[in-house]
Amino acid sequence: MKRLALALALALLASPVGAERLAQIVSSRNVQITSSFDGATLSLFGTIEADTPGVALTGPYNVIVIVTGPLQDRVARLKTNRLGIWTNTDQVQFKQFPSFYSVLSSGRLELIAEPTLLAEDSILPEDQARLAAQSVGLKGEMFGAELVRLMTQEGHFSLNEDGVHFLSDTAYMGQVTLPSDVANGPFIAHTLVLKDKQLVAEGSQGFSVRKTGFENFVFVAARQYPLLYGIVCVILALGTGWLAGVAFKR
Repeated sequence: MKRLALALALALLASPVGAERLAQIVSSRNVQITSSFDGATLSLFGTIEADTPGVALTGPYNVIVIVTGPLQDRVARLKTNRLGIWTNTDQVQFKQFPSFYSVLSSGRLELIAEPTLLAEDSILPEDQARLAAQSVGLKGEMFGAELVRLMTQEGHFSLNEDGVHFLSDTAYMGQVTLPSDVANGPFIAHTLVLKDKQLVAEGSQGFSVRKTGFENFVFVAARQYPLLYGIVCVILALGTGWLAGVAFKR
């Protein structure tokens, strides 16, 4: 019994005093897409708390928030002009590539985090392309960089090193913007809390994006009943063409 008590005492002494923990919340857990949806902006709030009650926290702290959308398979193709005709001459496949990826931070990444941490957690957008590329070497890097550039232009990838603002020494807020053509599915906001460039706490908060109303009916029908959906589309197209012909004859 004495040995057990001694072991417990040593374990308590060895445990970090004043260790931090993270509490976070997203302004909306469910983003609904309707016919008038033109994008959405979500607020990400969080507070850094002491893991041990009564212990005062000593900063300063920095925060990195990584928002990742549903994973998809993509293909990046290279088009070249041959005899006046543009054709696909090369391509690279990307497996389980994020349909949306946004990094928000309270400062320049190289100033608030160690390079090893950024590399191990694959925080940079380029790291996502490198991990998903099915071609290694220079070819995979070139196609990956181009894919990230295109996704950034479309508003699906972003890196905002001034995207997190501290409201107090331990409370912060950030905002992430979803484009109008954002993918449906689950999203994860993963937050890293850093002190002296070292990770001291982390946590994740999820939210979802989904179609509602008639848009959801069309989406589900196209996925679950593709044959019936195609037949209905053909019938509607023929009916519309016939009505247009009748109207123009008059």
